[in-house]
Amino acid sequence: MTEPFSYLHTMLRVRDLDASVKFYTTLLGMRELRRHDVPEGKYTLCFVGYGDEQAHTVLELTYNWGQDSYDLGTAFGHLALGVPDIHATCARLRAAGAKIAREPGPVQFGTTVIAFIEDPDGYKIELIERA
Repeated sequence: MTEPFSYLHTMLRVRDLDASVKFYTTLLGMRELRRHDVPEGKYTLCFVGYGDEQAHTVLELTYNWGQDSYDLGTAFGHLALGVPDIHATCARLRAAGAKIAREPGPVQFGTTVIAFIEDPDGYKIELIERA
């Protein structure tokens, strides 16, 4: 293989773009990087992330106009974010209204401390404590 690959983004379809952007920016500290309406296709793309798209992998939130539900399926697993203090992070997120799907604790058969939260559409986000 001669061409190097670079991981650009992950796309999630969302029911309420404003609620999803608020969740990822307000609760998880990402920035809205850009937004693009496509009237001909009846959808809006919004990219959020922790840094410039040239240097960081970002999250693409796709809102298909008028679509109010999706089957999340069984193939998708989760997104993962590293945090310095998982207990403090979960306490802050819970106080802000985030759903904690799995309380902080060691991963099964290991010592890494993880927790899971859910975004407004039910997508799972794993929090991994990284000292």
